[in-house]
Amino acid sequence: MHERHRMIHDANASQMDPILYSFRRCPYAMRARLAFVVSGTGCELREVRLSAKPESMLVASPKGTVPVLVLPDGEIIDESLDIMRWALAQRDPEDWLEGDNPALIERNDGPFKHDLDRYKYPERYGVDPLKHRAMGMEFLRELDSRLGRTSQLCGPARSLADAAIMPFVRQFAAVDHEWFSDQPLLRLKVWLADHLSSELFNMIMLRVTPWVPGDRPVLLTPASMR
Repeated sequence: MHERHRMIHDANASQMDPILYSFRRCPYAMRARLAFVVSGTGCELREVRLSAKPESMLVASPKGTVPVLVLPDGEIIDESLDIMRWALAQRDPEDWLEGDNPALIERNDGPFKHDLDRYKYPERYGVDPLKHRAMGMEFLRELDSRLGRTSQLCGPARSLADAAIMPFVRQFAAVDHEWFSDQPLLRLKVWLADHLSSELFNMIMLRVTPWVPGDRPVLLTPASMR
């Protein structure tokens, strides 16, 4: 795990709440928002338009990818898993950290994400999408097998591993929904459907206008999102 924490001064930062730069459909940003909301840790949500990234986000994290967390003391966390673990370290009412499985998450973020990108955007990479779909299915079959032993990936209750991996499985399933529906991944499909229909997921998928300086803060908290 390579953490990337830095310190900056953000003149727009709240003195009370962290600031989370996010993009609604990004799976990395989704899992950061899931951890924040389940923990009950409040933050200011700044939705980003990827074609016009705000200067304050680029100052905080020049690599220009979401999510980016700016803490009130100026510390920057710009890796999604580090953001999840930070939020859950503040408060973890569902014991999500007990289901932190770095090896499984690394397989998702490494080989599976590699194949997912090439399945979804074959023209970008100049590859055969069906080859990468088949390779991605190997990981999904492993997940389906795990779910034959427990109702969630690391036990009977949802945890960090489920929240970290689910947005990417969602993205894979959406590339060709009809094809995915026909696959013999019965337990995985139930698991995915349950997460997508959960109150928690609906809460983190609120639609907000992309942030610009001077906007009234949008607070990402369970109470404000109901």
